[in-house]
Amino acid sequence: MKVSRRWRWIPLVFTVALVAATPADSQATAATEKSLYERLGGLPAISMVVNDFIDVLVPDATLNQNAAIREARARVPAPYLKYHVTAMVCQATGGPCQYTGRGMAESHAHLHITPAEWDRMAALFKGVLDKYKVPEKEQGELFAIVGTTRADIVEAKE
Repeated sequence: MKVSRRWRWIPLVFTVALVAATPADSQATAATEKSLYERLGGLPAISMVVNDFIDVLVPDATLNQNAAIREARARVPAPYLKYHVTAMVCQATGGPCQYTGRGMAESHAHLHITPAEWDRMAALFKGVLDKYKVPEKEQGELFAIVGTTRADIVEAKE
């Protein structure tokens, strides 16, 4: 794979390790398949996607209608968010990084995030992944990872 193509396979987000069991009949195939981290282009590619994602997430008018989110954005510098989200995505996709920040429930409880706000975040994330032409398979894996954090982030007001 050419280096220039690696940057097109960049993904994101916000989150925790995905643990998947491999069926016995596909273990040989799985053993030869690269990790999601590798397929996404590694840390340089992941950090670019996170950078763009945070850049569209922080100023989003829909999300900032929530006063708690808006106030948190004013307190927490975007570079700090980018650092932690990059480490989370790197770790969650099988990379060498180690996320050392707070847990998702602890860091989001005071934000009172609604299901609609979660959906808006997911749409913004999808837009960034599409911008970098991340293949559907890898996008699906990323959304599965991000989805494992939903219960810790979204208030149970459905």
